[in-house]
Amino acid sequence: NREHDLLDSDDYYQFEGGAAAAVGHLQGTRRPVYHNDHSRPEHPVIRTLDEEIARVVRSRVVNPKWIAGVKRHGYKGAFEIAATVDYLFAFAATTGAVRGHHFDAVEAAFLADDDTRAFIAEHNPAALRELAERLQEAIDRGLWIPRSNSARARIDAAAGTPVSAA
Repeated sequence: NREHDLLDSDDYYQFEGGAAAAVGHLQGTRRPVYHNDHSRPEHPVIRTLDEEIARVVRSRVVNPKWIAGVKRHGYKGAFEIAATVDYLFAFAATTGAVRGHHFDAVEAAFLADDDTRAFIAEHNPAALRELAERLQEAIDRGLWIPRSNSARARIDAAAGTPVSAA
């Protein structure tokens, strides 16, 4: 349904990503992965996982309306942002279906945007640190090469976010 997508739960990458990783390991090459969209049962749509991830990143993850909406939820909203980045990373690691420009868009929406970065830092500093650590891990694993040095600087700064024992 349209209330959920493959980047709002770890179930999707665990099953789809796990199956893709297993097939790739056993066959020695990555195979196409397909995602079935049954949000309209009378008109199901089958997309490649690459297409579905691109659709979700554009339509929800970096959508200013979604970001504004999640900010209304304070601590939990900041957690949801970080969790979404975690799930995106997991798909990148298990399927190769996440492209560099997806990570660029995520970094721009959550770290380069001063208001959003400040929101996450204020409401859930651990989420900001974990988001940055996940982006750094994507770089370290060769899943993403940021287009700008300033992105790396923002990641480094956010990864060092102190977490109070409040």
